[in-house]
Amino acid sequence: MIKPASKDSKQPQDETAVTDTLDGEYNPFEHRNVPHPTTDTETLIHLIKGCLGTGLLAMPAAFMSSGLLFGLVATFFIGCICAYSIHILVKCAHKLCKRLRVPSLGIDDIAEVAFRSGPPSMREFASSARFIVNLFLVLDLLGCCCVYIVFVAKNTKQVLDVDLDNKLDLRLYIVALLPFLIITNLIPHLKYLAPFSMLANILMATGLCITFYYIFQDLPSITSRQNFSSLNQLPIFFGFAIFALEGIGVVMPLENNMKTPTHFIGCPGILNTGMFVVVMVYSSVGFFGYLKYGDATEPSITLNLPHTTLARSVKVMIAVAIFLTYSLQFHIPIEIIWKGVKHKFANHLVLGECCVRVVFVTITVLVAVLIPHLGPFISLVGAVCLSFLGLMLPSIVEIIVYWGSEEGLGTGNWILWKNLAIILFGFIGFFTGSYTSIVAIIEKHQRINLTGG
Repeated sequence: MIKPASKDSKQPQDETAVTDTLDGEYNPFEHRNVPHPTTDTETLIHLIKGCLGTGLLAMPAAFMSSGLLFGLVATFFIGCICAYSIHILVKCAHKLCKRLRVPSLGIDDIAEVAFRSGPPSMREFASSARFIVNLFLVLDLLGCCCVYIVFVAKNTKQVLDVDLDNKLDLRLYIVALLPFLIITNLIPHLKYLAPFSMLANILMATGLCITFYYIFQDLPSITSRQNFSSLNQLPIFFGFAIFALEGIGVVMPLENNMKTPTHFIGCPGILNTGMFVVVMVYSSVGFFGYLKYGDATEPSITLNLPHTTLARSVKVMIAVAIFLTYSLQFHIPIEIIWKGVKHKFANHLVLGECCVRVVFVTITVLVAVLIPHLGPFISLVGAVCLSFLGLMLPSIVEIIVYWGSEEGLGTGNWILWKNLAIILFGFIGFFTGSYTSIVAIIEKHQRINLTGG
């Protein structure tokens, strides 16, 4: 069971439960003790940067797998579901904090506490829920880091290949990033990453403006592109879109580190503002990128740009922006991993954390070397990890939190039915997207082996 924490505590202890009668008597925000809190502006910057990664530049490829009109409608639909699911998770976190008298909860805490303080039949699964959430979260965000490495390497290679007589293998560029990634990922605090996020946002915005300059040159008619592709391509689109739009991994750390957490949700709120910007940008890049390049669309829209000096500068700017974003994505999984292993470095905590960071940066580089196929890899990470974390998990948590509480599941159990619909949607995307992405990775690997490059 869960014991109420002290004023400065962040983690619930497994001893005695607190009943729902404490709801409304405890304000968790007044009891938070964050050493380096972030302002609303810093949180918004982190949220937008956490969502505007390589998935943004893959949206034209996603639209190629869905069709022009269907892709536009489906992107807004998935964006709304993702934003709503994040709202569910944050509201449930606040409810559990009040119920258990703790100042804040991480996403893994939310899963465990929801099961442990829920119906008796669910309590035995509490520890398993925490483990599963942490596993998917680490796989998701480290998978994103691998995608970022491949993206940076591919764009760097395309820029430098123009001036090289002997073109280097992509894997050499990936390995060359390792020392720079190690240096930048030894920064321990999220607050100190804010300037890097701001620089990354500026570079990404500038690069996107120039990319749109090329896209809007001689733009073909809308009728020249199909409005709907085919049913067997939709799982690929789902994986791309979920990967692009879902920022679930950074949500709770950002909310927990805010100076004014009451500003995170609500109207307009940091979350609504950030997600609105993100969905609009993703829809625009996907729609016009696919309209411009059609079936020749690359897994990253920057790879479609010409070899002019201006276009090459775009690839450099966005590559640097994604390189800086790696640190933000890496911060969350390394915190989870370090929490689980730091007891082994009791006498050398600083050195131990540095070693763990170096090891896992190296692992992401090695995975990127083994699977340098950007498109299917993006879809696979989105389908496997984010469909569970971003869609299924918040709905499961809300069902358990309200099941047996004073509020109940609503009139006609509407909370249950709407969450089951979201879970089913995520479940279908999870399996169909995973299968089609794995098949695409295998086929790509076989083609490369056959052609020798």
